[in-house]
Amino acid sequence: MQVGIVGKPNVGKSTFFSAATMAPVEIANYPFTTIEPNKGIAYVRTQCPCRELGVVCTPHNSACVDGIRMAPVELLDVAGLVPDAWEGKGLGNKFLDDLRQADAFINVVDASGTTDIEGNTIDPGRYDPSEDVVFLRKEIALWMREIIKNGLNKIARQAKMQGSKPETILQERLAGLNVTESQIKDALKHTDLPADPTLWDDDTLLTLCTRIREISKPMVIAMNKADIAPKENLDKLMNMGDDAVPTLAETELALKKAAAAGLIDYVPGNSEFSVKSGVELNDVQKKALDYMAGKMREYSGTGVQTCLENCVFNILDLIAVYPVEDESRYTDHFGRILPDCFLVPRGSTAKDLAYRVHTELGDKFIRAVNAKTKRTVGADYVLQDGDVVRIVANR
Repeated sequence: MQVGIVGKPNVGKSTFFSAATMAPVEIANYPFTTIEPNKGIAYVRTQCPCRELGVVCTPHNSACVDGIRMAPVELLDVAGLVPDAWEGKGLGNKFLDDLRQADAFINVVDASGTTDIEGNTIDPGRYDPSEDVVFLRKEIALWMREIIKNGLNKIARQAKMQGSKPETILQERLAGLNVTESQIKDALKHTDLPADPTLWDDDTLLTLCTRIREISKPMVIAMNKADIAPKENLDKLMNMGDDAVPTLAETELALKKAAAAGLIDYVPGNSEFSVKSGVELNDVQKKALDYMAGKMREYSGTGVQTCLENCVFNILDLIAVYPVEDESRYTDHFGRILPDCFLVPRGSTAKDLAYRVHTELGDKFIRAVNAKTKRTVGADYVLQDGDVVRIVANR
């Protein structure tokens, strides 16, 4: 599962990425700081079954802090997008191609309005940041449309003769974007697309691609620099139709660095932090921490963790499950207790989980065991959030 960090240049995408992952990336106040995509792992919080089961877990792919499991999520920070990128402007199609496998986007917006459409620094009040959301949605839809159009005439003539369904043709064109046929079918319900693919025009395809993007690659708006943004900007962004979160990426990054330096106690996602006992701060540090504490009270935290968790749990509707090899001790082959936490789409089955763990487990699936109830379940058992499951397969 991959989340793309997107937006125009110079809005704080790299700062957001660094704050979420603590990965060392270049951060600078000028456009196109990021050229090659940065990849990193962030974590989202979910209740660990360890306390319910009365065990002390020994996590492998994640951490457990006071009964809260930090489940891993891959983040991708790509180069800034400018208008007409779909035609190659700026870093153009490179930016867009980097996003092919993303399941969802976090659209980082400079809510203060101090960067123009190209990402250049300007005086406050001269730019409406809601325009960033409008143009980014359109750029991605236009990019999808061009992918469909590439070689479509030949495919459309063949499909017309063979009587192929529109979703089959479209899925073939968009397969490289991690778009499923069921998502295309859903989009087609809301688009008046001619049955004859030779009659598909640019406007109709753009309408369709707008809907496909909404379904296959949903967005959360990170209203970054919220601490210096006019209230009217935040209100307008909140009414754009996507989930929108006031975000203080610089504050999150500073707090994580301060925690790593042993100055403060801070758990990502919390709305407050505390200075460690015995730590002496200088006047500059005190002033900075006081400012950050006040803004965190105002916005109930920095918003970075909220963006990630809204994206994973609300927008993508994922649940956490825990595969084990021994259902009585909740351990893997190495004796680790509740070692791995996997995020899977709600509605996934036991067999889906088997394939997620290893292709061979899915191919040789026999049955599964719900470790909490000790009941044997079949391939079509629908996983529940927090399930601990043993997969039984042929050797």
